[in-house]
Amino acid sequence: MSEKQIQDYLVNRIVDQLTTFLIEDEGMGISEALETVYSSHVYDLLQIKEGDLFSQSPSYVYELLKKKLPTKAF
Repeated sequence: MSEKQIQDYLVNRIVDQLTTFLIEDEGMGISEALETVYSSHVYDLLQIKEGDLFSQSPSYVYELLKKKLPTKAF
């Protein structure tokens, strides 16, 4: 696997888990949870190759996501 493929795999794994967390913790539907993740600044940070956020645990990234979203969502 190339580095890009590994990064893509890790980002997809994190997105899956973030979506699950939002569904379970916040009672969001799947569409709302996916939209929340994909439209977040945290998702943009996951895309940065030079960064290392994609190598962190989904739980850690979820905590960042919760801090970055408007308080009405949480």
